[in-house]
Amino acid sequence: MKSFVHRGHVTKVVFGSGARRGVADEVRALGRGRALVLCTPGQTGQARETAELLGPLAAGIFDQAAMHTPVAVTEKAVDAVRAAGADCLVAVGGGSAIGLGKALALRTGLPQIALPTTYAGSEMTPILGETRDGAKTTRRLPDVLLGTVVYDVDLTLTLPPHVAAVSGLNAMAHAVEALYAQDRDPLAFLMAGEALDALAAALPAVLSDPADPEARETALYGAWLAGTCLGTVGMALHHKICHVLGGTFDLPHAETHAVVLPHAIAYNAPAAAPAMDRIGRALPGSDPAAAVFAFAGRLGAPRALKDLGMPERGIGEAADLIVRDGYWNPRPVHRDAVRDLLERAWAGEPPRATPSHPDDPTGARHA
Repeated sequence: MKSFVHRGHVTKVVFGSGARRGVADEVRALGRGRALVLCTPGQTGQARETAELLGPLAAGIFDQAAMHTPVAVTEKAVDAVRAAGADCLVAVGGGSAIGLGKALALRTGLPQIALPTTYAGSEMTPILGETRDGAKTTRRLPDVLLGTVVYDVDLTLTLPPHVAAVSGLNAMAHAVEALYAQDRDPLAFLMAGEALDALAAALPAVLSDPADPEARETALYGAWLAGTCLGTVGMALHHKICHVLGGTFDLPHAETHAVVLPHAIAYNAPAAAPAMDRIGRALPGSDPAAAVFAFAGRLGAPRALKDLGMPERGIGEAADLIVRDGYWNPRPVHRDAVRDLLERAWAGEPPRATPSHPDDPTGARHA
């Protein structure tokens, strides 16, 4: 058997319909008694319900979480933590609320609980992405790992089908990159494949019948596995592209992942045969990138960066940023190749394999 190192993280997971009703018990299990509830402005209703479930353990609600975790918002939230006398954090929502919780945990040392309402998966990772002055930086920090995650499928039943679709594709991106990560291991590979199978089956069913609890549960299960993969292995070209586009052009997070994913798969296909085979088992077809592109189309997900608000003039700037201080990638990454990928993704064209740079044979190196 090949050699490998598996990095496991200890996060308590409570999964099941109605699981949120035990959130107060989870706060007590952490030995805490004043929880500040975090959410975006659009999820104050769910935050209020959570505060009611917490009862006397609720220290207040901070409802200004924002996409890409702006440092300016985090600084305001730190003041709110101190004013409330909070001794723990409860994030209700998707990546924005959970990202804020991580940023606060880093600055305050407070333990966190999350009640995810989307399929973002960041609740299972020690990864913190923050944006300052239009630049997004991403770090892997054990200090931001959550203590408890409460997955209540009932919280996802109101997630609009089109949002569920792009959020699910975001989760699929985590699983795809786990299949060819530099530090992939047998367990991560198994979890990533299972995540892809679950999401490929569940997302069309959610669109067909948004009230189907079994489909919602399967999607949430897949998202949990995908997030766990992202938390245990490294990231590659796909995530670098999305972090640059999101932080520089303020593009919506999940939608950007949905657009970029098939193009990143096409780029890495020549250097990641086992990963491509596993993607093909979840979404059958002769070309995994084309299969993912078609799958996104069937879900009604956006397939062009221009439709997300990215200016065409920004393609060159993005290419420069992507190749600078990039993540490891299974295939060499060069600016011209990245620019070609971005041009196709911007226009919404089908993915295609980009020719490798003549000076670099296809192989493993840093992006």
